Amino acid sequence: MTDYDLTRTRRKTIAIYIRDGNVEVRAPLGASVKEIDRFVLSKEAWIQANLKKQISQTKEREGFAVDYGSEITWRGKMYPIVSRSGNIAGFDGICFYVPTGLTRPQIKAACVQVYRRLALIYLKGRVSCFSGKMGVAPAAVKVNSAKTRWGSCSSKKSINFSWRLALADDDVIDYVVVHELAHLIELNHSERFWAVVKGILPDYANRKIRLRALQERLIRENWDI
Repeated sequence: MTDYDLTRTRRKTIAIYIRDGNVEVRAPLGASVKEIDRFVLSKEAWIQANLKKQISQTKEREGFAVDYGSEITWRGKMYPIVSRSGNIAGFDGICFYVPTGLTRPQIKAACVQVYRRLALIYLKGRVSCFSGKMGVAPAAVKVNSAKTRWGSCSSKKSINFSWRLALADDDVIDYVVVHELAHLIELNHSERFWAVVKGILPDYANRKIRLRALQERLIRENWDI
């Protein structure tokens, strides 16, 4: 049976969490060791599969690098990174260009700043387009560094998008835009909310699946700054 770290809390059920190659079991205060071991043993196949997946993802992340000559994504298409004299990083529709002599972390940081600028301009345009169709008006549109949320809508009608959304295909970006604008009508995920989304994007379910695929890809890529 897999070794695990045990944490006892006032919870009612036993649960297993796998993080960074470690297995943690959270169990009720009164659960016996025999009961916990029996539960862990019953989940052995699931544990091993997820440990293997995490190890694979870790190796991919460690092997991921952004360097001169690398190709990175903008709106679903790949573009090379090239060195260019001067102190400015940018995108000219053909390539991402960054100053010469940078280290890999510096190149990555420069590209992220380019992504943030590009994403803000593009997303503001898409928000403007769909706002008119949906009859809503956000108070502000911003870009942040969120890792686990593509977008968010506050009670003050401010919409935030992760710069990582810049890597998605255009129609997937539109899904996230419409999703957040729909929250200006329904600040929840009720049937009424999804009806609003479907009214604008009848194929939103397919776009949602593709967004999840991008999420899986970014897990394998190390874009942490």
